[in-house]
Amino acid sequence: MYALILAGGKGERLRPLTDTLPKPMVPVCGKPILEHQVEWLKAGGITDVVFLAGYRWGAIKDHFGDGRDFGINAHYSLEESPLGRGGAIKAGLPQVPSSEDTVAVLNGDTITDETLDRLSAYHQERKSANENHLATIMVVPMVSPYGLVDMDSSGTVTGFREKVEMEHWINAGIYLFDRAIAEELPELGDHETETFPRLAQAGQLAAMRSRNFWRSVDSFKDLSEAEAHVGSR
Repeated sequence: MYALILAGGKGERLRPLTDTLPKPMVPVCGKPILEHQVEWLKAGGITDVVFLAGYRWGAIKDHFGDGRDFGINAHYSLEESPLGRGGAIKAGLPQVPSSEDTVAVLNGDTITDETLDRLSAYHQERKSANENHLATIMVVPMVSPYGLVDMDSSGTVTGFREKVEMEHWINAGIYLFDRAIAEELPELGDHETETFPRLAQAGQLAAMRSRNFWRSVDSFKDLSEAEAHVGSR
């Protein structure tokens, strides 16, 4: 099974680390985010990984090479100019053999304790129920960015809460796509804003809820939280 990893992010909020590295190569507990992702994918049966790269892509190639040292076959799809995430996925899909019906796709900055096996089982379940099903996304609870103040009816403060999970769910940037989705992806643009709304309207998109650990490493705060969790495993 193949996976595509969106690995061209610049990571402006992680400078100066990203002055010389693409965002997905920022280390978490001594290993690049991408290496953590490769290990996660391997545990779910992935044998081949296509790195969708651009900014400072040489750092990725220097680290992974042909992938054999990491137990995978590594492939590279390079964008000469920005294609957007949807365009990058579309450009990378031709490297996946036509015999592969399903492909995993990851944003290159995510770390999770959820399993690819569970996502794959859910995706197959949805495909069995709907022959037109094209994509399954993993979603996680939205966490309030602010501390919450609890109070009684008289206004007396009774407590404080941090990192409260809200009733809404957000896209975790981890997907399983049917190969036929290629026809729905833009040549230039973003799949989340251009492709997913159309699939949702057509009933071809499903979401698997996960409450397992997940972080998108967008800032130094995210990086610190990811390192604390990974280091405690």
